[in-house]
Amino acid sequence: MNSSDAMREGLIALLPRLRRLARALAWQVADADDLVQVVLERALARAEQWRPDAALDKWVFAIARNAWRDELRARNRSQNLFAPEEDGDTVADVAAAPPAQRLELAMALAALPPDHREVVALVLVEGTSYSEAAELLEVPVGTVTSRLARARATLQAHLGTEA
Repeated sequence: MNSSDAMREGLIALLPRLRRLARALAWQVADADDLVQVVLERALARAEQWRPDAALDKWVFAIARNAWRDELRARNRSQNLFAPEEDGDTVADVAAAPPAQRLELAMALAALPPDHREVVALVLVEGTSYSEAAELLEVPVGTVTSRLARARATLQAHLGTEA
């Protein structure tokens, strides 16, 4: 089996973890699926950049992180829209809201800065170690630790002390 075949087999085995990471980053199923597709396309197009002696998951997760950051930057540039005035009529309409806990969690996670959300996704959702997350994010372990601590404090402030 050559390195290209090995990489393709590795990508197939990595799909469940990649989908979990994408969902943790994007929080929308369609966006997560799009992100997975972009990541796989980039990985296959740049297959010659992967070294067989390097960890495939770290390389693919780095591609995912960078692709999601690219998407966020593009959205910020292209979607600077204000909501129509009539949308304000249903803001306090409890009947129009999804289940309260899911909404609260989604809002709390959305309030996190992207770099904090990435650390939460890698450490708390994906279960990577602090050192693995630091390597993947290309930051010191202390930065991962402090981002995670700030993210947890922010989430606790949004969700209350019983969270």
